[in-house]
Amino acid sequence: MKYLMLSAAATFLIAANAAEPAATALVSVDVAKEIGPVKLMNAVNNGPVAARSDQSRGNFADFRALRVPYARTHDSINQATSNGHTVDISAVFPDFSADENDPANYDFVYTDAFLKTIVAAGTKPFFRLGQTIENGIKKYHVFPPADFAKWARICEHVILHCNEGWCGGHRWGIEYWEIWNEADAQPDERRAESCQWQGTKAEFFAFYETVAKHLKGRFPELKIGGPALGFRMDWAEEFVKWQRERGTPIDFFSWHVYSGGVPRLESQSRDVRRILDENGYSTAESILDEWNYIKNWTTDFPYSARAISTHEGGAFTAAFLCAAQNSPVDMLMYYDARPATVFNGLFDFYTFAPLPAYYALFSWADLRELGMQVEARVESAGSKGGSSVRAVAAKDANGALGVMIVRYCDNRNVTASETVTLRLASGRFSGRVRGYVTDENHLHSPVHLFPSDDRTATFTLAPNAFIYIEMTVEGRQAGATGSPQ
Repeated sequence: MKYLMLSAAATFLIAANAAEPAATALVSVDVAKEIGPVKLMNAVNNGPVAARSDQSRGNFADFRALRVPYARTHDSINQATSNGHTVDISAVFPDFSADENDPANYDFVYTDAFLKTIVAAGTKPFFRLGQTIENGIKKYHVFPPADFAKWARICEHVILHCNEGWCGGHRWGIEYWEIWNEADAQPDERRAESCQWQGTKAEFFAFYETVAKHLKGRFPELKIGGPALGFRMDWAEEFVKWQRERGTPIDFFSWHVYSGGVPRLESQSRDVRRILDENGYSTAESILDEWNYIKNWTTDFPYSARAISTHEGGAFTAAFLCAAQNSPVDMLMYYDARPATVFNGLFDFYTFAPLPAYYALFSWADLRELGMQVEARVESAGSKGGSSVRAVAAKDANGALGVMIVRYCDNRNVTASETVTLRLASGRFSGRVRGYVTDENHLHSPVHLFPSDDRTATFTLAPNAFIYIEMTVEGRQAGATGSPQ
């Protein structure tokens, strides 16, 4: 891509509207103020597609370049051209009446192929034990198991296959094992419509207790958790309290958010952390393992589906990552990395080429590799109509600094560009400062910034745009690690 040479007050993608007042933002980065590690916010649901010998379309190389830490195995149908014979308990153990101790009763063929591709990409599987969503008018596999204890023993053998070589298996060392998905998706009185759990709330609570206690007792070194909460915080309160009263282990609590804005993430992450802490699960990880942009599920759903793959979805993704880093959540898992699905804003439907949201996760991987988050304060003036600027900065021990700055606009009518000034509160720029811009007209396009003598660099961001800036900083604690001084 051709370089765009920028002066200290240069612009890219100017979409200014003279009728709108100028908006400005100051991003002040202090490399001396260390906050903590950059968190695992660039995990996803599902893995790459390796091109078959009879056709060249695949995204394995781009997925590997994304440096995804974990890939959750939920809704993994067709990921290994399996027509549904992948991951689900009903897929790997199709006859529930059979002997769960007999290897002949298990079918791991497509699940193994799927997981091998994930592992080959340098990503760790995050295994969802349960069933794929059933949105159709007839349900097949989302009913409570006839025998909870037997279902738990089947899961035990899945773990043995993946981690200890049982039944011609592997030694992948999969850490995370999640029990079910979105059992709260419908209130009990409407369970006939539920696409995730056809039983009652009480049945699920007892089911989870049985499975979690068995698996944790059998594999104490692994992380056993769930329940992949859909949206009901009242349900979450009851679930955690119920498990606490029965001494059920919860190594991680997983939950989901689909929203058109970032504030819901921030408030719900606080609620989840509070519920866990108040019930004695203060060491349990809070994992948001499904999230994406949804304006609403009714009138604006078609708009949302289109926006996910555009620069708007890319800016939302970048803003979500930044907000989560500064919220009480331990890991994010973007839904969904499967190409050719409505919720995939990472890869093009037809070509599998990277889309804007891909570069938000790609830039986050750069921050993760730097390692230590440092303070990045944002002060805005004049922002209107749902426009906001967020930033996260990180450094390594050698003085390298990376800064992600995103301008997300939860408003289709915002058209004016916003002036952004990056300022170093400590240290000084050393050498070249390079940025990578993603917006309506650019896709991770490289630019050069030229800092002023006052340790600032100024540029503009159009609505729904983000930039990843990399540089070397010299001076006060530029490459220090440890506690802030």
